[in-house]
Amino acid sequence: VQLVESGGGLVQAGGSLRLSCVASEFSLDNYAIVWFHQAPGKEREGVSSIRMNDGSTYYADSVKGRFTVSGDSAKNTVYLQMSELKPEDTGIYYCAAGWSQSSAILTLTAPLGDYDFWGIGTLVTVSS
Repeated sequence: VQLVESGGGLVQAGGSLRLSCVASEFSLDNYAIVWFHQAPGKEREGVSSIRMNDGSTYYADSVKGRFTVSGDSAKNTVYLQMSELKPEDTGIYYCAAGWSQSSAILTLTAPLGDYDFWGIGTLVTVSS
């Protein structure tokens, strides 16, 4: 296993969670990392990205102002701080690593097949 997410759980609407994505066997510094959200019965969608070598970040409109992505190279870990959570944020959150120079990956428009590594996901449930 090369990417492992953690930090999911049950939270009330308006609450916060911090997700972690830890890499093993490769350095995240060479990649762009994207957080995906898959709501029940829906397709996986990118919500935030970070390019580790320069700290560039990008957010989907649905999470802008509520979610913050960050990286810790020393820990080979990327975080997703989620605040002001809404019931529609419920779902499985995955992290994925892709080519750092891809503007499509950074802007959350690359096809899922463009990613080199995927985690197995962590479940977030937001109750109303």
